[in-house]
Amino acid sequence: MDSYAIHFFIHFLWREKAISNNNNNNDLFINGQIRDKEVRVIGENGEQLGVMDIASAMRLAEEAGVDLVKIAPNAKPPVCRIVDYGKFRYEQTRKEKEAKKKQKVVEIKEIRLSPNIDTNDLNTKTANARKFLEKGNRVKVTLRFRGREMAHMAQSKHILDDFAEALADVAVVDKEPKVEGRSMTMFLAEKKK
Repeated sequence: MDSYAIHFFIHFLWREKAISNNNNNNDLFINGQIRDKEVRVIGENGEQLGVMDIASAMRLAEEAGVDLVKIAPNAKPPVCRIVDYGKFRYEQTRKEKEAKKKQKVVEIKEIRLSPNIDTNDLNTKTANARKFLEKGNRVKVTLRFRGREMAHMAQSKHILDDFAEALADVAVVDKEPKVEGRSMTMFLAEKKK
């Protein structure tokens, strides 16, 4: 064997080891890790090369100087792509990050009320709830009862109804008022436009 062939072989083995060490956390199989007899091959530019045996697919990848990556292991036959593995992983992680950025996390903000709340206090709490709803959060409105107030729970339901009515232009009642222990809770969600 000439020195070029030895160098290429050593580089190939080193690359296999480096790839297999980095491949512990995902389901991608690369080059020698692919054990299927037949695979459907996609070229570097996305063109369909058809179904072929694994040796032919490996030869095509070696000739192109890149890797053979199994991208759809559950397909019949499995789909492999001729691509530079490092570049492929980089683009895959970038897409995952972009998808995470676009996800919207909805928080639940809580507003606590008492049965003998004053009108001005109720207006302040309503304004705070409006801000939360406009930011896309859900609002949990809790009416807490203490001591003798427990005897008049049913009569205090109108406070939650008034609260929901005051926010009717920006919110809908997600969950109707429900008694839970010493409190009555209701959930409001942003009204879809």
